Amino acid sequence: MNYWNRALCSVTRRKGKSVILFAVIFILGNVIAGSIAIQQSTANVEKKIKHDLGATVSVELDYEKMMEEGQSFSPTALKVDEVKKLGESTYVKEFDYNVKTSFFVKKIKTYEMENTTTMSGMPKSITLKGNNLLEPLDFKDKKVNLVEGRTFKQDEINGGKDVAIISKKLAEANGFNVGDKVVLDSSIVDYKQDGSTEELASQDHPVEIIGIFEPTSVEKKKSDEKDQKAGIQEQFMETEQFNTIYMPNEAVMNINKVEFEKGKDLIPDRYKKADGTAMSVEDMNQITPVYVLKSPEDIEAFKEEAKSVVPDGNKLTASSDQYDQVGGTFKKMSQISGYVVLLAIGATLLIISLVVILFLRDRKHELGIYLSLGETRAKVMQQILIELLLISLVAMCLSLVTGNILGKMVSESLIASDAFSQTGDAASQGGAMIIGGGSNMPTLTTEDVSKAYEVKFSISYIVTFLIAGLSTVLLSAVLPLTYVLRLNPKKIMM
Repeated sequence: MNYWNRALCSVTRRKGKSVILFAVIFILGNVIAGSIAIQQSTANVEKKIKHDLGATVSVELDYEKMMEEGQSFSPTALKVDEVKKLGESTYVKEFDYNVKTSFFVKKIKTYEMENTTTMSGMPKSITLKGNNLLEPLDFKDKKVNLVEGRTFKQDEINGGKDVAIISKKLAEANGFNVGDKVVLDSSIVDYKQDGSTEELASQDHPVEIIGIFEPTSVEKKKSDEKDQKAGIQEQFMETEQFNTIYMPNEAVMNINKVEFEKGKDLIPDRYKKADGTAMSVEDMNQITPVYVLKSPEDIEAFKEEAKSVVPDGNKLTASSDQYDQVGGTFKKMSQISGYVVLLAIGATLLIISLVVILFLRDRKHELGIYLSLGETRAKVMQQILIELLLISLVAMCLSLVTGNILGKMVSESLIASDAFSQTGDAASQGGAMIIGGGSNMPTLTTEDVSKAYEVKFSISYIVTFLIAGLSTVLLSAVLPLTYVLRLNPKKIMM
């Protein structure tokens, strides 16, 4: 009888020992399979979410640093030349930059947050957001949708013409329509020591309305028909978005120059830096560039390259950063599952080695007979390996299914238990991680990541588990095989 037949007979006739070895490998295989399923699912959801978020990087004021440094810190303004220099990077597909400014208005009716009342005497403000593309990135990325009119023409961008795209809420509140030539009135306000305000002067900025937009978040709320309590930050960003007017960059800089010159004449002390030096009109231009990269994998490399160009007081914000902030649960799961895989493999090596050695000790007379009859040690070792692999293959194939189910149950439990702490953290930070208004980053919440997370069968999951499992079993056979090598048939048969 050859060693293949002996191996099959050994497995089928020694049912008790085969079942014990099967149970050990099956249980440990479930732990390994479940951990690999969780690890691959968390990696897949991170890759998918970051791909969906896109590969965009913006340069914005570092408000956290400004808060830490206090009034003595004055950030260095980003210049247009620096913006264009970053745009020449090999990682950049296309880029846009936005010159922003805000001013108080008196005649224009602005949009206010729901269930809130404007503080008496507090002036209302609108934000002008300049653009350098015919179709602003907010429109390209579907953060806002054009519901009426058109976007910009090239001659309007190049010439800095006073044309504007306003929100539907702003248009309805003031009775504006596409094609209307309206006046944006700006008020220069001085703050008194008692907290009151005084209007020192007002200026008019005539613009032509060429389009009307509506944020996509509004459409989602209408389609979902759910009552969701927005956080303070979300409501603030929503209000800023509705009160934002899109114009060509040059037009915004021209308006900003007029405002700067008038304000500097009336309130010169307000137009000084923290070190006491006078501000220039370039310092007043809030330039926010947005770079669309060729691939999400280029984000970190572009950030590293841009550090030397970005001036002090500004920071680089990537679209993928939101996942790092709201995907903490999934990162923890991936880390834990990685540790579990290593521990399970170590335990499998130890336990299977000991179990097989114990079984071989009971079979030493059988093995001694094979050797005394002239069977080579190599074939005896091959027989042991075949027995081990036959049982392992059956156990692992079953573990593929049950381990995947186990991984799904464990991950759902971890997500559910962590949901409350995520909600509490968001509330303590002033709401969900939602970027709106003046930012070009997409919106992402923990709920979005949870919905995208899914533990499922995949070719990579099956291949990874079988390679890890069978490699572990083969390594665990090293000690038992050394036991066979040390057998002395003469001593055994005496």
